[in-house]
Amino acid sequence: MIMSHPYHLVDKSPWPLTGATGALIMTSGIVKWFHHYNTTLFFTGIFVILLTMIQWWRDITREGTFQGLHTTVVTTGLRWGMILFIISEVFFFISFFWAFFHSSLSPTPELGSCWPPIGTVPFNPFQVPLLNTAILLASGVTVTWAHHSLMENNHTQANLSLLLTIMLGIYFTVIQAYEYMEAPFTIADAVYGATFFVATGFHGLHVLIGTTFLTVCLLRHAICHFSSQHHFGFEAAAWYWHFVDVVWLFLYVSIYWWGS
Repeated sequence: MIMSHPYHLVDKSPWPLTGATGALIMTSGIVKWFHHYNTTLFFTGIFVILLTMIQWWRDITREGTFQGLHTTVVTTGLRWGMILFIISEVFFFISFFWAFFHSSLSPTPELGSCWPPIGTVPFNPFQVPLLNTAILLASGVTVTWAHHSLMENNHTQANLSLLLTIMLGIYFTVIQAYEYMEAPFTIADAVYGATFFVATGFHGLHVLIGTTFLTVCLLRHAICHFSSQHHFGFEAAAWYWHFVDVVWLFLYVSIYWWGS
């Protein structure tokens, strides 16, 4: 039967089920890790999720690149889906900023009625945090460079700038891991430690996700999946990366600089 509409009705897929199963295994593994110091179940869940991601992305790539199912109408829907997803992520981080400012603007007597709490030594915002800020701002420039190169059909520069963006994302993650290892406080150090590590930790997770997103885009671009007219996969990754950049600026100004 020939379809007479421009919409894409998704075929039956096992990947939502395997993805949910992997998430269940992973979260159960986290509980087991915390209580029994055993990470086997946790990494099993991670493995299932990674396999699901690879195969799900493979199917979507086939639909959009080779089967021609991502028409203009479908792409418009994908754009709005990505926009709404980023809006939901904005509110996700707003909850962390709410918790931080709720505690910092009116510190309780248990915290010594001051912020940071008595006994807590915060990071110097003009050392490692400032370096990480420069790294992320530079990555925002390189991903914009990649987008403009793609629009101008400059394959070499698009590959180079995407690779630079991925390297900067990895560099940021390594520096943040080093910062965590050298931190003079822990997540258990009152509400300061809790809000700091939860907010920056979730941001770090988003950097890892964005880096993975861009890596997939680099591999797809290297084998000519994108053109100047058809590259929403990359565009969505660039939007996500700019969102990660903006969130970091708010984290740096509020938690690292003002909060210290």
